[in-house]
Amino acid sequence: MRVYGTPITLMVAFMLITTLFAGCSGLGNINPNAKLISDVGEINAGETVNFDARGSTTPDPTIIEEYRWDFDDGNQRTTKQGVANHQFSIPGYYSIEVTVVNDQGGTDTEYISLFVNSPPTLIFEVSTVIRTGDTVSLDASDSIDPEGGVVSFEWDFDITVDTNNDGNPSNDVDAHTSISSGLLLAESGNRTGRITVIDDKGATNTSTWTVMVISRTFKITWEQKHVELEWNGYLEQGKSYEIMKNPFPDSRIISMNSTLVLARDILPIMWPEDNFTLSIRVPSSGWNIFSSTTHDNITQNASTTILKNQMNAYPESGYTISADSSEELLYSLLNQAGQRFGQGDWIWTITADECHPDIPIDGIDPDQGNDWKLVIDFLVLVPRISEIGI
Repeated sequence: MRVYGTPITLMVAFMLITTLFAGCSGLGNINPNAKLISDVGEINAGETVNFDARGSTTPDPTIIEEYRWDFDDGNQRTTKQGVANHQFSIPGYYSIEVTVVNDQGGTDTEYISLFVNSPPTLIFEVSTVIRTGDTVSLDASDSIDPEGGVVSFEWDFDITVDTNNDGNPSNDVDAHTSISSGLLLAESGNRTGRITVIDDKGATNTSTWTVMVISRTFKITWEQKHVELEWNGYLEQGKSYEIMKNPFPDSRIISMNSTLVLARDILPIMWPEDNFTLSIRVPSSGWNIFSSTTHDNITQNASTTILKNQMNAYPESGYTISADSSEELLYSLLNQAGQRFGQGDWIWTITADECHPDIPIDGIDPDQGNDWKLVIDFLVLVPRISEIGI
């Protein structure tokens, strides 16, 4: 007995197998499609770039298993995620590539270009040692940009001082020129500043500089001088005349002698002599005094004298001393503790207390006052300051 169905069954089975294999061969290209972007196209050396290959695709039903990165600087990396970042320290042009690999072993590679800008070359000269009161020459004009761009400059003349008062002394900019020759340093000690050169792409190069500022040497000699001052005038009874003067702001006062002399009444009928008062005040020293004129001898004018000795001590003379400036030294010499008596304004007040009647004419005194003369003699010490060892 023949079984007719068997060949048909075998044929159907063959056709199904053929169809199955035909479906498998329909997968065609199993390679993924790599996509790569970065957040920037150029950076300055030392900065970091973020790369993103998450836009890559692969045919269904395959999946991407890994991303192989080559940063073109000798560094490579493999990640499961489609992102990576990398720091580029050496300037130049780079071709970064990512190879996308799927679970079927298929691969695809994508490239992206990157320019890494080199920092400018900082070349500068600065004085290393100067004397107080001299200026520092700061010159960075030879600085260049290796790519040929334009450079700018930022000088900070003292890294310890917050010039712009924002609480951060590290961000001060005191000058923008390539050469700064007007920095005068008046105080001795070390001065440290900062210079930053910037190229047209924002890359910077910064360096600090230090100048040693040495004080000057002076010889001090005190010169003794007598100085005479004189005023005169006319006062009617009850009137006053005031003289205010800062006599010797640049000297040390040792003594003072003030003498007030009245014009004489020659005729006996005009006697007794007139009576004036002389008062002296030195507000800064808290000293004041007064004295009235007397007429001890008819052959002499009525007068009074006020004398003040030993206001300050005689200082040592002929010695040398270091200081930042002659002005600073003079100030210290004149303001030594306990040696400031007589500084500031002096006030002399002359008052006509009583002017006796002269020969009346029609009952009227023709001269209701008197002439006076004030002579003041000061003994002072003047400091002579001369620089040595220049």
